[in-house]
Amino acid sequence: MGNIKVVGLGPGNPNMFLNPAVDAIKQADVIIGYKYYFQFIQSYLQEGTDCIDTGMRQEVERAKIAFEQAEAGHRVVVISSGDAGIYGMASLILEMADKRSTNIPVEVVPGISAFQAAAAKLGAPLSHDFVILSLSDLLTPWNLIEKRMKAAAYGDFVTVLYNPRSKKRYWQIYRLQELFLKEREASTPLAIVRQVEREEEEITLTTLGEFNPEIVDMFSIVVIGNSQSYVANNRFITPRGYYSKYEQEGAPGPLIMQESFRTIAASLSDLDISNEEKWVMMHCIHTSADFEMKNLLRVQNNAVERINNYLVQGGTIITDVTMVQSGIRKKACERYGINIKCYLHDERTVELAKQQNITRTQAGIRLAVEEHPDALYVFGNAPTALIELTEQMRKQKLMPAGIVGAPVGFVNVEESKHRLLSFANLPFISIAGRKGGSNLAATIVNAVLSRDEAINLTPGRDV
Repeated sequence: MGNIKVVGLGPGNPNMFLNPAVDAIKQADVIIGYKYYFQFIQSYLQEGTDCIDTGMRQEVERAKIAFEQAEAGHRVVVISSGDAGIYGMASLILEMADKRSTNIPVEVVPGISAFQAAAAKLGAPLSHDFVILSLSDLLTPWNLIEKRMKAAAYGDFVTVLYNPRSKKRYWQIYRLQELFLKEREASTPLAIVRQVEREEEEITLTTLGEFNPEIVDMFSIVVIGNSQSYVANNRFITPRGYYSKYEQEGAPGPLIMQESFRTIAASLSDLDISNEEKWVMMHCIHTSADFEMKNLLRVQNNAVERINNYLVQGGTIITDVTMVQSGIRKKACERYGINIKCYLHDERTVELAKQQNITRTQAGIRLAVEEHPDALYVFGNAPTALIELTEQMRKQKLMPAGIVGAPVGFVNVEESKHRLLSFANLPFISIAGRKGGSNLAATIVNAVLSRDEAINLTPGRDV
């Protein structure tokens, strides 16, 4: 009785054949495969080896011949490019063995897949979870392929594409690009490796947004990065996480926060807003666990950039209550020389409130505007304080560096926030409606202070 070995030849370069594959070829009586691949094994063929080549799309015929030859007592090798178990002949041979109820021994001999060779050429794009998709719908219904594409995009997997485009099948790759751009930034790295490990090899590094599907064909492997992938020194890298882990050893807080932000970011992918606005929104959702912040956050008049520019030059922050003051990150304030003041417990505030029969938060604001008219004013509790500031702005024609308006409650809360819209050039960030609070007011300031981290949406520096 003969046997069958299904052998992976690797991407095409004989230097990348694995030893078990070479041994199988040398020991074979019969070798069966697509005629194109015989050119790569000529140097390993033994005298008298019978080579049976077939054309494209004759896989079933090849399998039948393999069993007929093995049943005649021959040692048969069926060759595939790459790894025979990855889009190769292995599954068909094993299925046919089952259907024929044969006792012919079948062995699968591994090879280096084209996606592995392509990844090595690019750098390290597959260092984290990835998926491989074939866009050929010859054997798989298109609706199933599209379902898998959506899952890969949504799951933030590095994605490798086989059979990306042919003369008759040209539009599918455009659909994939459309779906991936709904889930990933246009700047996501994308690479095309054509004819990997062959003389005609070509490598193109681009981005998901700039990718031109017309340049790929059936000899191309396409690699699309995930949200962490980047290009450095012309090398495509997907971090595994070691560097950030050991860089922040002993500081689990930032790592936990980053994981939370990744979860939040996935829910904001459909919003057409700037990274800076998204950055503030992510902080608010992280603090409140309330995804309604997507509809409540208001960022007006380039507020993040303008307030940040003021603060990093050593600005002053005035808060309505001490809880807001306590929530603003001390490390950031120390780094930039920021002064935070709350007048609520100032003796002068207490006296002024009694004299004028107003709330202490109102009295505190009246003192604050006399001493710090240009400060950033942050409200997380008292709508009366926010109303007082807007009245003083009208009377004295003041223009603070900015306002964070997040008072919370039921009386005059919404009205206090509506007042902010009456100042045409005022940079402000507010939480619409009745929601707000000291924790949200402080987290908005923290988001503004970490504006430079908004580029990569990676939080936690001062946690």
